[in-house]
Amino acid sequence: MNLPNYFLADLPPEAHLGTQMLVEACQTLKRNRAQYLAIRPSENLIRTLAGVAEDWLADDYPFRQLALRDGPAATGFSLGTLTAGIDAFFKHVTPANLQLLLEQDLGEARRLDEPTSSPAEHRGRRAAVATGPEMIVHIAAGHLPNPTWMSMILGVLVRSAQFVKCASGASLLPRLFAHSLYERDPKLAACLEVAEWRGGKTALENAIFAEADCITATGSDETLAAIRHRVPPKARFLGYGHRVSFGFVANDGLSPLGLPHAVADAAKDVVAWDQLGCLSPHLFYVEKGGRITAEQFAEKLSEELERREQVCPRGRIPVETAAAIATRRGLYEVRAAHSPGTRHWYSQNSTAWTVIFEADPLFQLSCLNRFVYVKEVTNLTEALQAADRVRGQVSTVGLLAGEGRKRELVMELARWGVARVCPLGRMQDPPFNWRHDGRPALADLVTWTDWEQ
Repeated sequence: MNLPNYFLADLPPEAHLGTQMLVEACQTLKRNRAQYLAIRPSENLIRTLAGVAEDWLADDYPFRQLALRDGPAATGFSLGTLTAGIDAFFKHVTPANLQLLLEQDLGEARRLDEPTSSPAEHRGRRAAVATGPEMIVHIAAGHLPNPTWMSMILGVLVRSAQFVKCASGASLLPRLFAHSLYERDPKLAACLEVAEWRGGKTALENAIFAEADCITATGSDETLAAIRHRVPPKARFLGYGHRVSFGFVANDGLSPLGLPHAVADAAKDVVAWDQLGCLSPHLFYVEKGGRITAEQFAEKLSEELERREQVCPRGRIPVETAAAIATRRGLYEVRAAHSPGTRHWYSQNSTAWTVIFEADPLFQLSCLNRFVYVKEVTNLTEALQAADRVRGQVSTVGLLAGEGRKRELVMELARWGVARVCPLGRMQDPPFNWRHDGRPALADLVTWTDWEQ
């Protein structure tokens, strides 16, 4: 199957992208939005998006097959990782979840269609309608597709023209999604553009920024700061910067009988997208005083990661990344030889996975690619004190605890600043309507018109 040239990212690599071409593309998107999208009912958009997601879950769907055929070479993820990631994302894009997202973020499902009232507004004889930006520019980062797919879906729901700028070599999965949308609804897809070019071409970015009412960006904190500096005064900027995640295993949540299930869930969080997402755990804190020690948990986790490698191998990595993993392994090999408080387990003849146990609770950033720490702590308070260096940057904590303590632990994590707490095994599989970085996804995009009656 050869993709037609519907989007700029479909052009051959040697094609030249100029500022005038991008300005004209943006203006065309706005005209198409006014004609095909601006007054489209939410019910229709929900039906279309859910239909596209259902297509992607079918094994014989051509765009899914293209993603699985070309994706490993284009993204570095293995076939198993891509298959699991695609299924995990699109299973959530259902009519019920899309409707729930509208109700959760906007108060009423028809907020984008007409003035409506919540019970509180009705008592005050008020109504309100939400309006999306005329045009959104998305600056995507890396090969992980979920954030870009989600941004595109949100842009459709708020009826915005969208320009998606991908990093060089990273447009395959976003543009396959765009093509799948075009196949089901060409007029809707005519309000969407996907392009890619190398970073640093500020003239091209400035050209599309000048046309935008809202700019979203994902990347390092340094990248976001550079983009924020160039956002026009009229445009809203939403940046999603560097975030880390970790797991916490309470002493009342782990038993010998439940250990296999617990390490399977922990390994699932490490293996998903090869640990490269903001929701991937860098380490697991294991609380002292339970029937299973942190060292035992680490050893069983290593066995589970070895088993997962046989079923769903890690993708290819650059030579320099493999060298960094080997260097860090060597460091802990020396420590383990001289300290009973350090142990390590790792895949033989490869850098596919690594588990480091340390009694020292200090938070340690992993080099990712299935390299994970297990650390021993007295309690959650000690874990959070040890993680103070990343306070304000923690996206998700995977929690395993007894029912009697969960609420108490969640409140401690919330007060410390964690945006999301979930069970182990679901760190990289958030619900569709989760609040990314603690913010409402749709509500951050819209503006409101209040109607006082």
